[in-house]
Amino acid sequence: MSSNDQSGASKVEIKFKQGNPLSDTTYPGLNHHVTVENSMRIERDIPVPMRDGTVLRIDVFRPDGVKENLPTIMSWNPYGKHGEVPWSTPLFQQFNLGFDTSKLSKYTAFEFPDPEWWCAHGYAVVFADQRGVWGSEGDATYWTQQEALDGHDTIEWLAAQSWSNGKVGLAGCSNLAWTQWYIAASRPPHLAAINPWEGVSDFYREFVFHGGIPETNFSVGVWHHNASFSDGLVEDIPTMAADHPLLDEYWESKGATLEDIEVPAFVVASWSDHGLHTRGSLEGFKKISSNQKWLLVHGGKKWAAQYADENLQRQLAFFDKFVKGVQTTDVDDWPPVVIEVRDSLKDGGTFRTENEWPLKRTQFQQLHLGPTGNLLPEPSPEGQTVSYDSADGSAVFDLEFSHDTEITGNMALKLWFEAPDSDDADLFVAIEKLDASGAEVPFHYYSVQEDGHVALGWLRASHRELDLSRSTPEQPVHTHSNLQPLPAGEPTLLDIEILASSTRFSAGETLRVLIQGRDVNTYPPMTPTLAHNDSVNKGRHVIHVGEDHDSYLLVPVVPS
Repeated sequence: MSSNDQSGASKVEIKFKQGNPLSDTTYPGLNHHVTVENSMRIERDIPVPMRDGTVLRIDVFRPDGVKENLPTIMSWNPYGKHGEVPWSTPLFQQFNLGFDTSKLSKYTAFEFPDPEWWCAHGYAVVFADQRGVWGSEGDATYWTQQEALDGHDTIEWLAAQSWSNGKVGLAGCSNLAWTQWYIAASRPPHLAAINPWEGVSDFYREFVFHGGIPETNFSVGVWHHNASFSDGLVEDIPTMAADHPLLDEYWESKGATLEDIEVPAFVVASWSDHGLHTRGSLEGFKKISSNQKWLLVHGGKKWAAQYADENLQRQLAFFDKFVKGVQTTDVDDWPPVVIEVRDSLKDGGTFRTENEWPLKRTQFQQLHLGPTGNLLPEPSPEGQTVSYDSADGSAVFDLEFSHDTEITGNMALKLWFEAPDSDDADLFVAIEKLDASGAEVPFHYYSVQEDGHVALGWLRASHRELDLSRSTPEQPVHTHSNLQPLPAGEPTLLDIEILASSTRFSAGETLRVLIQGRDVNTYPPMTPTLAHNDSVNKGRHVIHVGEDHDSYLLVPVVPS
């Protein structure tokens, strides 16, 4: 099934599929009603008309007895506003989530603010089901201008209610964060502030493809399944991804023009969500035009950070100032940037204030790949090669630090590369930290895992063309607009973006560059982690090193 009648969307034909059956869930069905529970007035399934007449459904939680001048926090998502906290399900029980899930009230849907907590602090809280899912009318499209317009219309409807103070803030984690980018970019007059807590902002580069390599588990599997419960039609993201392997008009129509965002923003990112939210959150902070914006970057698990007491107080202070209009903490004196410099999974890290992101005082250094698996201060005088089998081999290059060193920011790998048995190749890169004994030091990874690395990067060699208007030495940006097969019999220069991180290396510890032709970590299908199982690799991969073909890692060293 297909349609191209999507307001503000690409002219590319969008293919749809029937949504997942609501009967397969505990969905209670539409039932517009009001209850009073735990000092909250809860109104479920309120119909809200959009500008085209389509009716969406929202739930509103308000402090009982408060009938006017309420600031509002709204969250927008496809997962189901009715859902209760899912942490007790078998899927999540197998993981250490890093926080006491019992602290959340039963009203807290997945990745939403806890309405009981926020109502107790004088806020109305709104959960919205986006167009086409659960009880909301229409067909569901994802990451589109239609979503932005619907969010815009809902904010304006809320601001006009008799109980509202006329100001609305957007909040929520992950999917509930990335919706904030494009709703805010539509500039609803009564949107007062946003708090995107770790959210994708470039759906091609950060979610469905990594370095041009298709992501085959989370975006088109776990996420798409959970976002597609509907009695109607939903955008068939797996089919569209297969039909649009390049960054074309279809992908350009998705997401937000970040520069159009002007409202105050408290942006949260993590070093631990490579391949999902790390890049998008940091790019969002860099690009939005807001005069009042703050960035917090942690190295832990997103939900533990979202619901941590100190971070709830930060969120409260932020929304108190911009949505409630009551300044309980001097938010204007917040440092513009707070980052966590990581030591390890076990020891955590140290938070530090900064004046900007990226850090201006960074000193970039080249670590040159050597022929014997080492990283050198200068390129090897003789050209040589290092090779591995793309199916099960790898290449490693190490540098043991002689003094304590902090690496914070984006890295870039310049690689002279050859694939003798193919005209294309998929490359997977991990930056690792080894302790003084040579054992890898693990970090938090992808919300639930504890076997992460310092940083990750990917590239399909045929996608190597750079967007010269956007690329910098430390952050290459690829166009992904056309395919460039590898020439036979000669090395080709590849620029690989290594996603941002912050890690402290002590004297005697080692930085390792790992390069191979497959995912560095693998997990069972439908685990909430990424995978890339649609490879173009064949035979051996050859890396050229030395003066004539100088392959090197550019690292951001922060002076002590």
